[in-house]
Amino acid sequence: MSLPASLQGRLRLPVMASPMFIVSNPDLVIAQCTSGIIGSFPALNARPAEMLEEWLKRICDALPEHDAGHPERPAAPFAVNQIVHKSNDRLAHDLDLCVKYKVPILITSLGAREEVNEAAHSYGGVVFHDVINQRFAHKAIEKGADGLVLVATGAGGHAGTLSPFALVQETREWFDGPIVLSGAIATGGAILAAQAMGADLAYVGSAFIATEEAYAPEAYKAMIIEGSAEDIVYTNLVTGVPGNYLKQSLIGAGLDPDNLPQSDPSKMNFGSGSKKAWRDIWGSGQGIGVVKKIVTAHELIERLAHEYEQARRRLAVSAYPWPAAQAELETGEVKPPF
Repeated sequence: MSLPASLQGRLRLPVMASPMFIVSNPDLVIAQCTSGIIGSFPALNARPAEMLEEWLKRICDALPEHDAGHPERPAAPFAVNQIVHKSNDRLAHDLDLCVKYKVPILITSLGAREEVNEAAHSYGGVVFHDVINQRFAHKAIEKGADGLVLVATGAGGHAGTLSPFALVQETREWFDGPIVLSGAIATGGAILAAQAMGADLAYVGSAFIATEEAYAPEAYKAMIIEGSAEDIVYTNLVTGVPGNYLKQSLIGAGLDPDNLPQSDPSKMNFGSGSKKAWRDIWGSGQGIGVVKKIVTAHELIERLAHEYEQARRRLAVSAYPWPAAQAELETGEVKPPF
């Protein structure tokens, strides 16, 4: 629909992997990009701060190397998430490195900042800002963001409460730029549904926690595999910003999921010491019910690609008279009606 030229023709699937605090890392990003989706990680995952340059150099070396060996299927670009909240005391350092390595995509969170957008634009990068409502969406575009990540109900980690249907349709009334939709997307059919609603890309996160490349404790991966939508708790306790977390991790931290205290939003902290808040309480979206085992990132993307094509085929069949559609489905020659 409205993807930047730098992304067109570079993706096997219309998917951006969401940057997951603690979990995302260069191994996962490289596997995602070389499998045909946009890989991403939060800059704050590289600790100490000096490690960020090592991560960026490794990714920027690995992707061209893949392209040289596989010209028929070049890697997708990657993204770095920057928390632009005032408590992030690393922002200037991390942003300078993103400019140095010309990171193709920046994903900004918790406050739209014109200087961050201008820094990305200085070398041809694009910025997607994540938002949970129309007020924040308008502010992001007014301050120079190129696209929006609409974080709907059911998304992992920091999330909103609005239906994806309402969030996309109201945004499309005034914004014709690129939209990424987040919220319990863990199947190929859900990816296609995001496109049908008007999004350009689907944001897929929690399913990647249960991959071999993810920096997640085995207990965290096990909770993802064993969990379902009913095991997700929405609370602002962890960081001061409302988000979705695994019920069992809250219990493991000595908390009662049914009687959680409220956190003081004015004391939000996303700086150097923010890792502690996520050490024992783990984020997750509501889509984890389809995650049944630990796989490689490539295997997960293969599943999503297969499901996506099956969903397109089902949609195509529904648009044809039944006898003809049945014959085409059996021969595998169904084409989508768009």
